[in-house]
Amino acid sequence: RGLVTDLIADQGEWRVGLVDINPEALETAQGLCQRMVEITDAPLVVEGSTDRCDILPGADVVVTTIAVGGRRAREQDVFIPRRHGLYQPVGDTVSVGGISRALRMIPAMVDIARDVLRLCPQSLLINYSNPMSCVCRAVRRATGAEIIGLCHGVPQVHGYLADFLGLPEQELESVAVGVNHLTWFTELTHHGRDLWPLVDQRLDRGPGSDNPFSWELYRAFRAFPAVLDRHVTEFFPPMMRKGAYYGQTLGVDAFSLEENVARGDQGYAAMREQALGLAPLDQSILHRAPGEGEKLLEILNAIWADNGQVYSANLPNTGQVPNLPADVVLESPCAATGGGLVPLPMPELPPGLAAIMSRVVMAQELTVEAALSGQRRIVEQALLADGSLVEPGLVGRVLDEMLAAHAAYLPQFA
Repeated sequence: RGLVTDLIADQGEWRVGLVDINPEALETAQGLCQRMVEITDAPLVVEGSTDRCDILPGADVVVTTIAVGGRRAREQDVFIPRRHGLYQPVGDTVSVGGISRALRMIPAMVDIARDVLRLCPQSLLINYSNPMSCVCRAVRRATGAEIIGLCHGVPQVHGYLADFLGLPEQELESVAVGVNHLTWFTELTHHGRDLWPLVDQRLDRGPGSDNPFSWELYRAFRAFPAVLDRHVTEFFPPMMRKGAYYGQTLGVDAFSLEENVARGDQGYAAMREQALGLAPLDQSILHRAPGEGEKLLEILNAIWADNGQVYSANLPNTGQVPNLPADVVLESPCAATGGGLVPLPMPELPPGLAAIMSRVVMAQELTVEAALSGQRRIVEQALLADGSLVEPGLVGRVLDEMLAAHAAYLPQFA
């Protein structure tokens, strides 16, 4: 809805093609968008199909927001490891849940990318779907498609740090580099003034109770991690044994997975009623400031204007971080040029951060290899490299449950 709202505000003559393999979900999305267009009298044409090959020809931009298996599969990504003492609040990026999701997502995303290359090779292919780094890496490796990953996390945390310091968000400059959901703010300035000393002063007075683990990491590395504790904790499972999180349990009473999924179910049900005309259209989103979280329309206009504006995006490491492996997908500052988004060169990461990130990206490389090859042995290696399962023999048992639960979505392991 956010992206369609931005297209409406743009007042351009856009053709919006919606695709979902589930006819009911397509009906919901198409009906909702059509009502938004009608109530605003915007010059948008909304089309829909359960077959993407009906929609892709002639597309200028293709945006993927899929979730193979939906919320029911996501629940299993978290519940299966939880039965074995591993607690995740999200389960869509790393650890058992993230690896499980990657195995489902990557074959579908590779198929989409191949159709994009065949039917609209001139288009920009933009991915919002998680696990972001693994999906983008696998698509590029398997197809050569120049997919770009966008996430709202870095802009969101830029705003969080501005609020923490009591400064206007638009006056701050920041540099954030890493992998999606573990992107480190290494620089933060206000009119050229380094803000880390001010952060330290505020911390001396107490940072408050929110995101305590992220602030612990800042104290250790003098770099602040995005996107706050809900995601960041999943990259450090040995420090969160049995889900222990400052007197709470991750995914249960801290960042409850059940509550998050229930909100998703309720939100979808409400949108379906609106789409079918059974409830009034929620117009609140139409009156917000333009700019959905991933900033896609702003980025597209910057590319078409070749204006050099800098945005956070997920692209292969072609040298922007010299002490991380080449070609792994990193989230870092990129300039919008007429040729697309171009990563800006960064200094080497400090040794402590480089050690952490090297482990993360190599586990992601194994995850990509496992998803593309369908080799169980490589999945086991990815789980071991991830380091979240610490009990001997547990990897095989968890993997058996994972493959059985998602067999319908894992054709490469059939």
